[in-house]
Amino acid sequence: MSLINRKNDTALALRSVTKSYDGQPVLSDLSMEFSAGTFYCLMAPSGSGKTTLFRLILGLEKPNSGVILCESRRPIPAVFQENRLLEGYTAIENLRFALGKQYSSEELTAYLLRLLPEDSLNKPVCEFSGGMKRRVSILRAILAPSEIILMDEPFTGLDADTKQLTIALIKELCAGKLLIIATHAEEDAALLGAKIIHL
Repeated sequence: MSLINRKNDTALALRSVTKSYDGQPVLSDLSMEFSAGTFYCLMAPSGSGKTTLFRLILGLEKPNSGVILCESRRPIPAVFQENRLLEGYTAIENLRFALGKQYSSEELTAYLLRLLPEDSLNKPVCEFSGGMKRRVSILRAILAPSEIILMDEPFTGLDADTKQLTIALIKELCAGKLLIIATHAEEDAALLGAKIIHL
């Protein structure tokens, strides 16, 4: 992935990106730009290439052709469709593993208590519900130092009230960052105040 020579507010750009698997095109000649400090909701039917696009941006795969230009010099944190947690460890230990010593235990505890019940913090995440694991996964991503964050269907398994709490924390901690969320729900875009892009 190349770095943008930044002369405007573009933080991430795709130029004629094409990706195929076994000769079947998933993304074809895709060009788009994302502005720094802006929230986007990427909307498309299942199988339209949203996850593939994220994997390309993250450098987990390479396009068959085209180029991806990125302003960030730091790794891009992501929320995948799978939570990818260390199941035998507590929520705080999962955050500490990913974030190192950037936050004190008191700070991590305070953030977790905004999304999780207090009695869950000493339990391994293997005992968590799917929605609780999701919240830990989201918090891990939004606390990481980066100008860009990707989230693939992040609100799966969250009820309406929990989603609103989670989105409020996302808006607080991601202010000034480029956030791209793949979702099927237009209400997510409304809650986030995000621009909608149809893939």
